[in-house]
Amino acid sequence: MTQQPVMSEEEVRNWFASQIPQSDFEGKKVLLIVPDQTRTAPMPLLFDSLFQQLNAVVEKIDVIFALGTHPGISEELMCQLLGIQPEERNTKYANVELINHEWDNPDALDTIGILTKADTERISGGLLSQEVPIQINKRIHDYDLLLVMGPVFPHEVVGFSGGNKYFFPGISGPLLLNFFHWLGALITNVGIIGVKGTPVREVVDLSAQSIPVERKAITFVVSSDGTTSLHGLFYGTPEDAWNAAADVSGQTHIKRMEKPFHTVLSCSPTMYDELWTAGKCMYKLEPVVADGGELIIYAPHLKSISVTHGETIHKIGYHCKDYFTEQWDKFKDYPWGVVAHSTHVRGTGTYENGVEKCRVQVTLASQVPKEVCESINLGYRDPATINIEDYANREDEGVLLVRKAGEQLYRLQEE
Repeated sequence: MTQQPVMSEEEVRNWFASQIPQSDFEGKKVLLIVPDQTRTAPMPLLFDSLFQQLNAVVEKIDVIFALGTHPGISEELMCQLLGIQPEERNTKYANVELINHEWDNPDALDTIGILTKADTERISGGLLSQEVPIQINKRIHDYDLLLVMGPVFPHEVVGFSGGNKYFFPGISGPLLLNFFHWLGALITNVGIIGVKGTPVREVVDLSAQSIPVERKAITFVVSSDGTTSLHGLFYGTPEDAWNAAADVSGQTHIKRMEKPFHTVLSCSPTMYDELWTAGKCMYKLEPVVADGGELIIYAPHLKSISVTHGETIHKIGYHCKDYFTEQWDKFKDYPWGVVAHSTHVRGTGTYENGVEKCRVQVTLASQVPKEVCESINLGYRDPATINIEDYANREDEGVLLVRKAGEQLYRLQEE
């Protein structure tokens, strides 16, 4: 991990003024695609800088939140994320429509293409072979240009987040999402996270070529210290802007450790309000947990496994990949994206002769009751029994404390 210079607010505003050509947007209807509350980003500064640069030249600019399968959010939260003050909503931003993506509403989606069996077999190296419809929010057809504006981090499914991922799964339907999340699970979290060139990234980029509207992106890399400070901003096609940001993210968001740890306390920030997102506290740290070690997801604020997918998770539990692949007939009809999430949270392991052996013990310290944790194959700790400082400064003993987990990736030096 190398330290990159941090941009000041003035430098950010100057970047927008000098690097975002108004001629690219003049007279166009623009749909801005941004992250929800589960990503660290200085969105108020970025949105205000962009709006100042473009509002005078565009015909219209609206905002859609790339929720993927996350629950919809209130307009109050949308305004908060964008830095829109209550008195500005009906004045400065009166003509800006704020849109929730509806991944589970077929009437909100349009099929714009197909990944053929030949495509999926080639990209996956034979792991999967099937036809997959490419579905996306049909509101894209109301605009002349789609502008992604989001951060790039190491990511458990696609390698590095950002770029065209804001279309798929950001504003896409569930079929493509389920396909490539399961592809990522087959490759495994450890095998894919923090790797630029992955089969899943190829699926996302290939699917984006079917979008019949012009695409641009502003990507950025936030500081590794957990704040919203920026190490860089990049503009261009989603592919080019993502490529440049992923290089910087690879330098700033991957921390190399000399040896694995037998105990890791992975503290979830409050922006992860369910295990569906707080699972990132496992994804980003699995590579440095020793065989037989324990990773504790410390999330005293967390009450839910998943609002959207909880019913399925409670049925299938959390298990390693082999548990599912060795009993595929039993699980193949569940949503593959949920099965993939299960494997990512539980980590690698084996399933032989009906016995599952996971490499790491994953313990949840939250408001989710002990009996629920045990029923879904997770360990339980009462968060009240944990003093964070008891885990501090003990790396030489094999104990690692990560105070804000989920965005910075930890790997061993030799990997």
